[in-house]
Amino acid sequence: MLDISVKNFSELNIQELYDLLQLRSEVFVVEQNCVYQDIDGKDQKALHILGYKNNHLVAYTRIFKPGDYFDEASIGRVVVKENERQYQYGYDIMNASIQAIHNNYNTIEIKISAQTYLKKFYNNLGFKEIGEEYLEDGIPHVAMVKN
Repeated sequence: MLDISVKNFSELNIQELYDLLQLRSEVFVVEQNCVYQDIDGKDQKALHILGYKNNHLVAYTRIFKPGDYFDEASIGRVVVKENERQYQYGYDIMNASIQAIHNNYNTIEIKISAQTYLKKFYNNLGFKEIGEEYLEDGIPHVAMVKN
């Protein structure tokens, strides 16, 4: 089980910020071979969900209140360190993120922009796809909602 921490941007210490940016870069830029602007000016508005195992960041998301990203609350930058995926920490970090949305934003409606190959993973968490597949940073995505 992960040790989960929920922090707004100003609560992150320098090491936590470095670790989350490193993990996002490791997976989204290097592993997925996608050149894009990860540091997008939205982290300051987000709540950061950090998943630690033995004091190492192995899973992460950021969440937004309704209106800050989509009209609905949103979860983004869902990431699990490659050598930790066999433990299904994706479910732990997503369930913590869903709970954090309920606790902080008092809503159950959530919209995400999901990488298409992860559709079944998100279906298992109660998300349903809406609309057509689209390309985001050269990777197939689909909008999904949970309510």
